[in-house]
Amino acid sequence: MYLSKKCSLFRAVLSALLLVTLLQLLYLYLSKIQGTQHPKRYFRAGGVQVYPQKNSRKERLRFSLSTGGIFDHSGQYRVYKNLIQRDFTSESGPNVLTLVTHTSINNLHHLEDLAERWSNPLSVAIFAHGQDVKLATALLYALSVRCPRVQALVDFHLVCLSGETASFPEQDHRQFTGLDDCAAVFSRLQAHRDKYHNYAIGANVAYPNNLLRNVARGGAESSYVLVIDIDMMPAADLHRQFLAMVARRQPAPDHVFVLPAFEIRHTRKIPATKEELVQLYQVGEVRPFYEELCPHCQAPTNYSRWVNSRAVDTSGVLEVAYTVTWVDPWEPFYIGPRNVPLYDENFKQYGFNRISQACELHVAGYKFSVLNSAFLVHLGFKIQGEFHARKDEENQRNRLLFRSFKETLKNKYPNSRRRC
Repeated sequence: MYLSKKCSLFRAVLSALLLVTLLQLLYLYLSKIQGTQHPKRYFRAGGVQVYPQKNSRKERLRFSLSTGGIFDHSGQYRVYKNLIQRDFTSESGPNVLTLVTHTSINNLHHLEDLAERWSNPLSVAIFAHGQDVKLATALLYALSVRCPRVQALVDFHLVCLSGETASFPEQDHRQFTGLDDCAAVFSRLQAHRDKYHNYAIGANVAYPNNLLRNVARGGAESSYVLVIDIDMMPAADLHRQFLAMVARRQPAPDHVFVLPAFEIRHTRKIPATKEELVQLYQVGEVRPFYEELCPHCQAPTNYSRWVNSRAVDTSGVLEVAYTVTWVDPWEPFYIGPRNVPLYDENFKQYGFNRISQACELHVAGYKFSVLNSAFLVHLGFKIQGEFHARKDEENQRNRLLFRSFKETLKNKYPNSRRRC
């Protein structure tokens, strides 16, 4: 009796061990099958290599949202810095130049073409209000998981009003319906593009453009930054050419490098090189940025000199063409060291937001050097009558703010002989 029970117990233990062994073998076999059917994939762009990590992106987003963000200095806005970060390992050393931009949700569709043209690190700050906070969170997540190029290159930062909080729409499946690939996500963004007209976001809701620029700049870890509007496009090979330029000779820390800015008709393809741009410029399909609305705002760039100075640079070597003295109201776009003065966040909505920062650079002693073949192109001509109804009112309010801002610079830079 005792021996029979002992044998039964032995057989039970042996059977259990055999079952465990079989399950382990089955697991290893299935793992091998899965590894064969789904090999590790990566996206390579501009020396960047990306390996997807299962489920980690959603967890990192949840953690970023759980912090509740931080308030800006005014206490009017809540900032989620590095809400979603790019996934990459650099094969060419530290990042030298980051493209920095800002937008509301209705202009985020421009990111598709911008990321394709730039193909290097971008830092993007998005402002969302009301129901758009949830939509923005959902679409930024969708972009980061459905679009390999965005996943590789883009850091996202979210800004909303201080009384609003962002959360992951876990239970709201409508936000993700149909977003099965990258094209579907950008199609959803395209459908949202006409919700606002310029800065007309809502009653008593101001678009904090300079705060957004500073947030996006703060997310860049590179030595230099290029701050542009999201509906602008840089020259195709700018990143590589600039890296080669700084490798040849280290620029002085008080230099910024101006990129002449242009506008192009909506029907035209964005030129990739200076040669292509000059051809369109000569037939009137491309013109200086803000030529109709504020010609003095870009005139010091000296477009005729730039166009006629080695218009076709077959060597592909980026160099300084000439240096310009800043005069009011010049508001150049430029590549500058990451530690140049920040934008004054009191300026919101339309008018004087970039002029004020360029003015401070001048007073602080910076030199403005125009690059020989680099440029930016704005999508579409800017013309009278296409702005929101309160544009002139906002411009006048910021004009008065600019006067007081210039007075503060006298105290901030007491030893400077320069004035705006």
